[in-house]
Amino acid sequence: MRQNRLTAHSLNDREAVTIDAMLETPTPALILVDDDPAFCEVLGDALARRGLDTFIAHNAEDGLRLAEQHAPGYAVVDLRMPGPSGLDLVARLRAQDPEMKIVVLTGYASITTAVEAIKLGATYYLTKPTDADEIMAAFHRDDGNTRAEAAPHPISMDRIEWEHIQRVLVECGGNVSKGARRLGMHRRTLQRKLNKRPAPV
Repeated sequence: MRQNRLTAHSLNDREAVTIDAMLETPTPALILVDDDPAFCEVLGDALARRGLDTFIAHNAEDGLRLAEQHAPGYAVVDLRMPGPSGLDLVARLRAQDPEMKIVVLTGYASITTAVEAIKLGATYYLTKPTDADEIMAAFHRDDGNTRAEAAPHPISMDRIEWEHIQRVLVECGGNVSKGARRLGMHRRTLQRKLNKRPAPV
């Protein structure tokens, strides 16, 4: 039986032990679902080097099909993709296998989407850019962090607007046109706001 030890300065002793245990099983399977092919290729190779049998999809429907075919114990899911969102995929993966470890990735962090991802069954939520070491550690960070600190300053008005938009989009199932109507703005205006980096907390 092949054993792969992941050593990284970002991991503490507990995380290193849990990752060792994870990789002591014969070639655990993982699905990586992201609409960026270049990102998938690089991250997929890095995860494969860490002992995971990695399968790649670029949308939620293909990701679900891979999960049905390969019964992975692990999934890495991008939040924003064409068609059904990453949140929708998280819920469907969790329904398929309640024990699956799921890490959600996003380039556009929001409190609302982070909370929704965890409520729907994600193990952890990471903001891009991230790497394979952070993802491997995140699979076993489902206990929470009692040392996490609150932000030292009040949230800015721009950030409050961003969070409100994200909350409305979640309520609209990720439908931008419906969200724009609910927010009382033109669809293109909302799309421009979504394409900008969110204001800092």
